[in-house]
Amino acid sequence: MKTKALHTVSFLLAVLVIFSTFSFTVDKHFCGNTLVGKGVFSSAKKCKTEMHSCGVEVNSHNTTKKDSCCSNEKENIDGQDELKTSSFSFDLLSQTFIIPVLFISGNILQELERQAIPHKFYKPPLLASDVQVMYQVFLI
Repeated sequence: MKTKALHTVSFLLAVLVIFSTFSFTVDKHFCGNTLVGKGVFSSAKKCKTEMHSCGVEVNSHNTTKKDSCCSNEKENIDGQDELKTSSFSFDLLSQTFIIPVLFISGNILQELERQAIPHKFYKPPLLASDVQVMYQVFLI
């Protein structure tokens, strides 16, 4: 389960990097103020008749040509050009120090089992005098 989640997250991060560095062009064709065609990675679809002036077809006998009201717009969406790559390395000294510390701390910090204390409710006898102090016999 853990490996599937790890693979999924790494795949999503790879897709994020690919799309953040991805550049493309959007081409739009307008007739007047209306959008006629749009194209991504290709040119936009043009009007049905190329010879018109603001929606009115120009006659061939008319010698004065008006300016066409059709226009093309190109929008470049640039991705990120530079990626900052970082790397890190361990030197041998730090590895030789870290590994023993992990093993030692893993062995020392183990949780101990709870043990029953057999003399938990034991009460020592009442003494009239302290014999060791009276005879001055001490264990060293």
